[in-house]
Amino acid sequence: MTNVELVTRKLAVITDHVARLRARRPTTVEALRADQLVQDALAMSILVIVQEAMDIALHVASDEGWELADTYRDAFAVLAKHSVIDDDLAAKLGGTSHLRNRIAHGYATVDVDRLWTEIPDGLKTFEAFAKALAKFVERQTGSTSP
Repeated sequence: MTNVELVTRKLAVITDHVARLRARRPTTVEALRADQLVQDALAMSILVIVQEAMDIALHVASDEGWELADTYRDAFAVLAKHSVIDDDLAAKLGGTSHLRNRIAHGYATVDVDRLWTEIPDGLKTFEAFAKALAKFVERQTGSTSP
């Protein structure tokens, strides 16, 4: 059975960093381009969110005795295969593993314009993930809130 306490803690971290991203995202791309500290803060929150989501996916699969993913991208596909999230959400989340690697390993530079543009949809994606996992935890515990 899934370690509900662990998943709940990680979901809280995701929720916190989603709020940080919302609060820190400037109103214009020009403002973001001009502020490297905000760029770094946004990148760090994205890194934390993606890492926590991947950790949750891997923990749930392991705890449930499901197949283990070979890649971070595949970790979300495993959740979809077992109806924790849908295929579309799994594909979107899988794509974030590439961005996580670019940030974490410093592969070239992160495209600031693209980052600014994609944050709103990314936030929706991670909110959907948190909601789906909260429902999964509820089913595990039989309670109405994790």
